[in-house]
Amino acid sequence: MTEKPPTKSRKKAAPDKEVPAPETVPAAAPRSLRQRVLFWAKRIALGFVGVYAALIVLYSFLPVPTNIYILSESLRLGGVEKDWVSFDDIAPEMARAAVAAEDADFCLHWGFDMAAIREAENEGSNRGASTITQQMVKNVSLWHDRNWVRKALEALTTPVVEVLWSKRRILEVYLNVAEFDEGVFGVEAAARHHFGVSARDLSPTQAARLAAVLPDPKGRSASEPSDFVRRRTRQIISGADTILADGRAACFQE
Repeated sequence: MTEKPPTKSRKKAAPDKEVPAPETVPAAAPRSLRQRVLFWAKRIALGFVGVYAALIVLYSFLPVPTNIYILSESLRLGGVEKDWVSFDDIAPEMARAAVAAEDADFCLHWGFDMAAIREAENEGSNRGASTITQQMVKNVSLWHDRNWVRKALEALTTPVVEVLWSKRRILEVYLNVAEFDEGVFGVEAAARHHFGVSARDLSPTQAARLAAVLPDPKGRSASEPSDFVRRRTRQIISGADTILADGRAACFQE
């Protein structure tokens, strides 16, 4: 009788361990319209601040090619007169006349003339309270409409410019972008337009006349001065001599 070979005992297979299913990350809820608007508003605001800051740095040593107001006037008039010159090519009398006329304490403050501001508040007016630095900031990088947004940007930018720029540079840019007649921007174009000379050859009287029209370039004329402009010219000449004598021109005059 044939013996059967012993059968191998089969081990019971262990049940397969259950592999936990990967946790599913819930899909992000779609942003609401308000969230999307805020997201892009923040990005645009940051971009604006970045460009604005870059321009402040660049304009501390590069000529300012144009600004919002010059562009708008160029479109309105079909062109403007404008020519950039360095501070060394501007008559010292012109620099002193502009400071005497617009901001006699230019060398003594850091962008805001608090005494002038308080005086203007007491009189219920803002005439005479705006410094050359504030005017330059407005002319170069802002717009001319009077509203709180522009004033806030001006107030924020002015001390930054005072820190990064020299007083000489602030005055140089101011004189190159200021309006001296309708469509006439910068002291070089103004000197040629009104007197047929370059900015470096302006006489004390011519410089004072140009400074006298700065608050109202469309209503006053340097080449055809009214009695008021003639009186204002004499006052500016006296003021320019005073700031030279008492040292208030030291920050921009060598």
